[in-house]
Amino acid sequence: MASFRALRSQYASLLKQFTSSTKEFEVLATVPKNHAPPPKVLYVLDSSFNPPTRAHLRIASSALLEQLESGSHLLLLLATQNADKPSKPAPFEDRLAMMELFAHDVRSHLAARHSSLPASSTEHIPTIDIAVTKKPYFIDKAAAIEASDHYPSPLEQVHLIGYDTLIRIFNTKYYPPEHTLRPLAALFSQHRLRVTLRPGDEWGDREEQEEFLASLARGDRKTEGGQKEWAQKIQLIEGRKPDDPPVSSTRAREAAQSAPENLEWLVPDHVRQFVLSEKPYSTESSGTRI
Repeated sequence: MASFRALRSQYASLLKQFTSSTKEFEVLATVPKNHAPPPKVLYVLDSSFNPPTRAHLRIASSALLEQLESGSHLLLLLATQNADKPSKPAPFEDRLAMMELFAHDVRSHLAARHSSLPASSTEHIPTIDIAVTKKPYFIDKAAAIEASDHYPSPLEQVHLIGYDTLIRIFNTKYYPPEHTLRPLAALFSQHRLRVTLRPGDEWGDREEQEEFLASLARGDRKTEGGQKEWAQKIQLIEGRKPDDPPVSSTRAREAAQSAPENLEWLVPDHVRQFVLSEKPYSTESSGTRI
């Protein structure tokens, strides 16, 4: 418990410094702390991490397992200003603490899954950065990372997103004043999207989601400024299996309040220990610490 509180206190201090600075993006911590060579590819998982879940773990690890020996890094990114979501119930310092714990979960998971590695070897397990940005919109976040002196330039970013985020990225309401898709040209000139399908009532079945990309590839979004070549920079991947129970941060928050035994399959181990110990989603904690 003391170590959890020290971690939260550390991030509260770092967050305060970032908020008062003119920086738009900053890496606050790296797991492990030892110096690593510059990445050749940067995988970016941008989320509210409220809390990090096993769905986040699946999205990150499935991408990284394919590239363990490629010199890739993972960036866990938290926006302190979000275009669509309020910043509660868990305060940002709690989320950042959970992001660092989640980074350890990811590395442990990768080491266990990569059978060719000796149990004690972490040489090819990617370094993971925990970072914050003041930019609420997707393309501005990517540009802020690109402009950062923390990474070499040029550097390809591969953004790990869900299908719901893909829909938002291609929603012209986020690109005033012209409200066209033309601002995405800078993103797709250098970076890629790896999109986890989310079949279901809200987003349609798999065929409907695949049709979204096929439509872009045919040039159907040209009148909005969308280019069919962008489809080559978007990879659709399988999400959870149809019989698997849905995992989400919302369900994890609900479990923390009413069914803590469910946290075992909703969130990875280090994150679960934090949630059970620090209770960031209890009514009392949320009411006094936001």
